[in-house]
Amino acid sequence: MTALPAATDAVALWAAAQVNALGVTDWPPYGSPAWRALLFTDPRKAAAIFEAAEQWRQHRAEVDELDRLLTDDPEEWWRRVTADADAEARRVLPTLAKRPTVAEIRARASHRPPRPVTATAGWPPVAIPGRPGWYRHRGPNGEQTDLPTLRKTLETTHR
Repeated sequence: MTALPAATDAVALWAAAQVNALGVTDWPPYGSPAWRALLFTDPRKAAAIFEAAEQWRQHRAEVDELDRLLTDDPEEWWRRVTADADAEARRVLPTLAKRPTVAEIRARASHRPPRPVTATAGWPPVAIPGRPGWYRHRGPNGEQTDLPTLRKTLETTHR
């Protein structure tokens, strides 16, 4: 058997004693290709059968208990069937709490007004979006001036 049974579980204790009496310590899983390859007289074959039977018995006992709880104590049934999900939620909560919400992501992706076009000293004039052929220039005192062509601008600023 893979785990020691509880001292109060007489059937599990009996199954463990049967496996101990076979004198084996390991065996292939019941029904596996390795198990099928064993001779029918091999004690490992019987040990795998005991293990599978005991696992099935414990599984059925758990299912039967859950069925009873569903009828008699639905709150306890819910607590038991969601225990693994609750534990997983507690495990991932710190990571999820650091992620932005959908509303935050949408707010970041929403339309933002364009920055104003600003000409910078030492750089060429900047084309003005939505006004083809117009350029924003920086004057000698830092003022921003819009002129209709780049050519006129270069002639005006380099005089």
